[in-house]
Amino acid sequence: MTRRVTIVTAGHLATSPRMLKAADALDEAGYAVRVVSANFMSWAADADRRVRARRRWRSTVVDYQRDTAAARWFITGARFRAAQVAASRLGARRPKGLAVAAFSRIHCELVNAILSEDADLVYGGKTGAIAAVAEAARRMGRPFAVDFEDFHCGEQRDDPAGRIVNELADIIMRDVARDAAFITAGSAAIADACAARFGVRPIAVHNTFELPTEAPRWNGHAAGPLRMYWFSQTIGPRRGLEDVVAAAGLIGRPCELHVRGVPAAGYLESLQVLVTSLAPKLTLIRHEPIDPDVLVDTCRGFDVGLAPEQMAVPNQELALSNKSLTYPLTGLPVVITDTPGQRALARDLGAGAVCYRPGDVASLAGGLARWFDDPDVLRAAGAASWEAARRRWHWRHPEECGALVAAVARVVS
Repeated sequence: MTRRVTIVTAGHLATSPRMLKAADALDEAGYAVRVVSANFMSWAADADRRVRARRRWRSTVVDYQRDTAAARWFITGARFRAAQVAASRLGARRPKGLAVAAFSRIHCELVNAILSEDADLVYGGKTGAIAAVAEAARRMGRPFAVDFEDFHCGEQRDDPAGRIVNELADIIMRDVARDAAFITAGSAAIADACAARFGVRPIAVHNTFELPTEAPRWNGHAAGPLRMYWFSQTIGPRRGLEDVVAAAGLIGRPCELHVRGVPAAGYLESLQVLVTSLAPKLTLIRHEPIDPDVLVDTCRGFDVGLAPEQMAVPNQELALSNKSLTYPLTGLPVVITDTPGQRALARDLGAGAVCYRPGDVASLAGGLARWFDDPDVLRAAGAASWEAARRRWHWRHPEECGALVAAVARVVS
């Protein structure tokens, strides 16, 4: 009998590459896969349709976009805000049910969507889906597994509002860790932090992608500006872009900073002010978000990939970003910060990376200047980056896709 696995994310398919890759891998391994996801952003809804058209597994969508599901948008929003107010007033006395309602806007809707079909295993990630995965599976009497892509109880800043969200996440993570058949985490550092805090060590499954079939061609930077590339779902502050602008100003060479994603309100304007003030030879260029299926391909054509993660919150210290793992797949040298989550990758990239401490703009500028001034050094850096990807940092490596498929098999076989 074919075993059934339900994959769950509180995000869009187009913004949940980890769950998308999990669904594809388990479908390929012979499981009957259904994916439960959400719809709340118009640009991502279009991308989701393209993603689904390329797959054979089935999907269930919880729609709470204002334009397409106005009643659900209003009801879930009102319920979510009321729960947040109650959670903030109760402090440490808040019960688990209230913590769940204040942490996930669509918890009830996700639970119902999961329960609409039986499964032999429920597996899911994204902050708003973790508690729903556990509750639905418990009500089914089925095993469940969760993905801590991030250290959710350390994602927010240490201020009153941020502390409340971190406390809610701690309640939920602690509860699901107790009964989960297995847990995955986005980095070894996150897995270690979870082991120390919750007494269970997750399996580190990194944000790697498929290795291209052909090695990249290194043309190297010869003439014109140095083209630097950065992507994320949201373009916003405290992501290291300020370091890059300041470093570009120090080297004083023509450069381009290409950023891809949805800008936080007013951020691009403030970043352009910083560019004008500190780096007049730097050109800031913004690109629209894209599907995860073409994430690797869109890195081609640039000279340098940027992964300047900061350490403003614990999760930033521990995370190993999908940026840092995507650039090597196209042979891009990587600018990477020396954080606990990224340190091992930086060492493995070797000459393929400029590694600097967050805020050490002088060191970053020195590395960029070497790459700008010597095309041979830049080409060698690209080759070293690709070799690290080919050897270890790709989705088909046994410790990535293989580790996830093996964990599922142990549960449902």
